[in-house]
Amino acid sequence: MARAHEDHGWDRVLFAYGSGSPDPAQAAAYVATELDKLQILLAHRPNVSYPTFAAKTFATLDRISDGRLTVHFITGGTDREQQREGDYLTKDERYSRTEEYIRIVKKAWTAREPFDHEGEHYRFADFVSDVFPVQQPRPRVSFGGSSPAAYRAGGAEADIFCLWGEPLADTAAQIEAVHQAARDAGRTDLPRIQVAFRPILGATEELAWERAYRTVDAIKARTGGVNPLTRRHSLTNPENTGSQRLLEIAERGERFDRALWTPTAAATGGAGNSNALVGTPETVAQALLDYYDLGVEILSARGYDMVDDTIDFGRHVIPIVREEVAKRDRERAAAVPEPREIAVDG
Repeated sequence: MARAHEDHGWDRVLFAYGSGSPDPAQAAAYVATELDKLQILLAHRPNVSYPTFAAKTFATLDRISDGRLTVHFITGGTDREQQREGDYLTKDERYSRTEEYIRIVKKAWTAREPFDHEGEHYRFADFVSDVFPVQQPRPRVSFGGSSPAAYRAGGAEADIFCLWGEPLADTAAQIEAVHQAARDAGRTDLPRIQVAFRPILGATEELAWERAYRTVDAIKARTGGVNPLTRRHSLTNPENTGSQRLLEIAERGERFDRALWTPTAAATGGAGNSNALVGTPETVAQALLDYYDLGVEILSARGYDMVDDTIDFGRHVIPIVREEVAKRDRERAAAVPEPREIAVDG
């Protein structure tokens, strides 16, 4: 699957984390030794290891991959999923811990002299690492969430802030909330914004929509309206703000803007990145460009057929997006000295 991404124009792939999942760091290390270009987005929950240990793991992986690592810190959206690995902090406490954790990891990546730390969640003395990342001054930090606590923590510490696909107006409001949180934290370099979707492609609009309805029927058949798709997400009454937002948007309507479709989110209980973009490759590409025009710099997509959809999206959508972004950047060159960079994640 990773090779399908590298061979078809994707920039980066996510190595996800769940309480029962394989260790994503080891999987990422294997892929890094097998592939030459694909960048790594490594998901990590702060409750599973001490920050100084994690910093060494990340630095080692950055060296193995020759500087291709970005770390995506997951605070944890549900108490039950966190408690499966012994984490009984409240949601607000988890965000506070994540913010402190990221600060420690950043310092461990860059400090050449031993340092002490005494904070709300961590305390240690005389630590210095013997392994440092290839990327200087450090790898990028990715973060996600849709609550005020998420905006505050991510706005303060993240290089990249990740959102789930919502209507353009809602996304614009979230971007402003993230950037305002960054300004409130005293930052002048605002986090880059990433938005994630589930594309459903067809050779014609009619075929794309037929496939979309078949996809929702398959989801409903699997859940039976009762059983969640994964142990990480409830089918009803989700705890996390991001899923609550997706369900509220689904109640407002099925179609938004150029191609956003919400029944996939409604059928899954707003489980993760679950709103779809439906249409021909040209339609979906233009929908993604609408988000780029809004200020989104990293576009993330994941289909329902993990290999075939990866290939089709890479062949038919990514080239259109890259060409149009280059065109927009040329048109803006007179007003904006440096063009914005676009990345496509799986």
